[in-house]
Amino acid sequence: MSLTATGEASDWFSREALGQGITRIWEPHVHPYFRSNVFHVRGRDVDLVIDGGMGLVHLRPMLDLLPGKPIVAIATHIHVDHVGALSEFETRVGHREESAFFEDMADEHTLAHLFRAQPDAVSRSPQEAWSPQRFQIRPAPLSRILDEGCTIETGDRSFLVLHLPGHSPGSLGLLDERNGDFLAGDAIYRGRLVDDLPGSDVQAYRKTMQRLLQIEFSRACCGHGEVIDQNELRSIARAYLDS
Repeated sequence: MSLTATGEASDWFSREALGQGITRIWEPHVHPYFRSNVFHVRGRDVDLVIDGGMGLVHLRPMLDLLPGKPIVAIATHIHVDHVGALSEFETRVGHREESAFFEDMADEHTLAHLFRAQPDAVSRSPQEAWSPQRFQIRPAPLSRILDEGCTIETGDRSFLVLHLPGHSPGSLGLLDERNGDFLAGDAIYRGRLVDDLPGSDVQAYRKTMQRLLQIEFSRACCGHGEVIDQNELRSIARAYLDS
């Protein structure tokens, strides 16, 4: 049974306008370890929704979507805190390395069992009689499989797909080389970078850090926490490589 669903979005989510048509959305009542970011990118012809949070309450009402405007939901990777609401969107994309996992959202790939086992998974129940032990993620098979070098177009913006493994095999980022926005997923963010989960690969992560030191951008919209600039990102990457 899926419990993705009946609470009020306005009471469950927080949001922040970042400029350049990007809004950051997060779930403040979710345990900090699982409190990820959703980014809504408004394009001229197509809107992008990067990641899907936990899926404990419907996400779509928070997005102020225009009727009939196409939406592409992009999963930066398969983990539970990024794919919970993915099934709410008809067009879904993710990296080839994890593409098969979206078909059944099994715990061994999403790591949803870690959320169920968290004693204080939420600070407030998303709906009446909610229980983390009954939490399941709806399957959300991908409509398109992404590889390194693919592009995602919105009509007025073009995002280059970067394969950034380490945190997970299929972790990806999206880089708008013209406008300087980098959607980093869980490749990098403030705080301790998690590299000890099933499927994590420290050596791959180190290569990703080396690559991130070479990327030019203005700001990074990370999978967790605040937006960071290029200098801070490079400092985090160097600290990881030096550890």
